Amino acid sequence: MPDPRNYCAQEILRDGTSVTIRAIRKSDKVRILAAFRALDREGVYRRFFSPKTDLTDSELDQVTDVDFRQMVALVATCSQANGEEIVIGDGRYAATTGEKPERAELAFIVAEPYRGRGIASLLLKHLVFIARQAGLAAFEADVLAYNEAMLAVFQRSGLQINRQREGDIMHVTLCLRSAPDPVKS
Repeated sequence: MPDPRNYCAQEILRDGTSVTIRAIRKSDKVRILAAFRALDREGVYRRFFSPKTDLTDSELDQVTDVDFRQMVALVATCSQANGEEIVIGDGRYAATTGEKPERAELAFIVAEPYRGRGIASLLLKHLVFIARQAGLAAFEADVLAYNEAMLAVFQRSGLQINRQREGDIMHVTLCLRSAPDPVKS
């Protein structure tokens, strides 16, 4: 099983852009903060379900300092013309507590200029691979019911999907044992 703390894969977006999908690092704080500050208000609301104007030092620590057992966090990055790496997306899961967890809560955020280019789908593909290696059986996510783009990512994943609407929130469960491994296929 690959070590998720050192996970790294190269991918090509549908538009030909080369991206790296890799494990988040503590040293990503500045890149994460820059990515957050570049988000539009709607993107922030879709991820946090409330308005949020900035990340505190404590929140940045929580986002970048993960254990890669209970919590796995991947970022999608690309290089700017000056060679600087920027974070354009984040996907993560938090497994339920216990000796051998079977479920994990899933969350994504993609920078506004990069939405609709397949980044969330790529992050999901790699998270599914890691989660299966860890023995997880299902992902769960709460998505705003009007967030059709994220719901479409789940629908196109090839995984068995169950949806349950509760007011403005769609609770989605993805069965990780229902399809071939997306990284190997």
